[in-house]
Amino acid sequence: MDFMIDTFGLYFGTFLVILGQALLVVVLILVALAFLMYGDRKIWAAVQMRKGPNIVGAFGLLQSFADFIKYIAKEVIVPSGADKIVFFLAPMITFIMAVVVWAVIPFNEGWVVSNINVGILYIFAISSFEVYGVIMGGWASNSKYAFLGALRSAAQMISYEVSIGLIIVGVLISTGSLNLTDIVHAQDGNYGLLSWYWLPHFPMVWLFFVSALAETNRPPFDLPEAESELVAGYQVEYSSTPFLLYMIGELMALVFMTAMMTILFFGGWLSPIPGLPDGILWFVGKMLFFFFLFSMVKALVPRFRYDQLMRLGWKVFLPLSLGWVVLVAAFAQYGVPGYARWAVGG
Repeated sequence: MDFMIDTFGLYFGTFLVILGQALLVVVLILVALAFLMYGDRKIWAAVQMRKGPNIVGAFGLLQSFADFIKYIAKEVIVPSGADKIVFFLAPMITFIMAVVVWAVIPFNEGWVVSNINVGILYIFAISSFEVYGVIMGGWASNSKYAFLGALRSAAQMISYEVSIGLIIVGVLISTGSLNLTDIVHAQDGNYGLLSWYWLPHFPMVWLFFVSALAETNRPPFDLPEAESELVAGYQVEYSSTPFLLYMIGELMALVFMTAMMTILFFGGWLSPIPGLPDGILWFVGKMLFFFFLFSMVKALVPRFRYDQLMRLGWKVFLPLSLGWVVLVAAFAQYGVPGYARWAVGG
């Protein structure tokens, strides 16, 4: 009996620790999203020579929190003829999938909720579910605009998931591991940022960046929500908290892509200068830099047509990324420096 109690106490204690870690990561990310949204709007405003948010709080820093309260306080309107269960389930799926994928992201040495050996496979599995939230929302809204936006999104996300997957395969061939921490360790060399994967995999950095924009429905690839064509796409019938869940899920997916770029190509938490200590500040700084680039693209690049988007994905990115996998495999097989780091840290 005492053994059962001790065993239960051990497992329950472990459960509480994991739950606490997960809640800490989620809360910090959600708070960060509020300020990243503020930064996104400020960058966009600066490009257009406007002030942007500057009323709520000092320098407008609390604007995102005011918007959060506004969305919660609004009335939830359900279209007549909509499938209510699916209508409310769709934004929850989008939000939950965007949250749980962070479980395998290492922010620093040992700072990860679940350091599993198949972290990349876990990310592929979870990210493939995110498209269901969009499809279900468009179908359940009982609106042609929403349904057309959902179909666009399904085709777009699936198309660019293929390219992203093949780009990541190239990194996996060089590393010899599906673990994200091992991928960072493989970039830990004596030459600082010159030891990172951005150098040997340089062409794929740009393909990953553009594919991440398309995968997260960000401008100039925001065709599923093109307001000039579809009013607001798959989320046109949503309001209040359900719309907020969609918005948070989409922004969280974008921030996740910045974390993936940091881990896959730019050394994660590693210092770019030999001799300086590694740490989470480097990780966060790199993520902020890529978020700034995403925001600048949103402000500067005009929206693509849908046929241009699909042609780019299938006729340009897919052959290039597939050819790169073959090339990296050959480089790794014949020992070209930088492409075979199976010893992790070599």
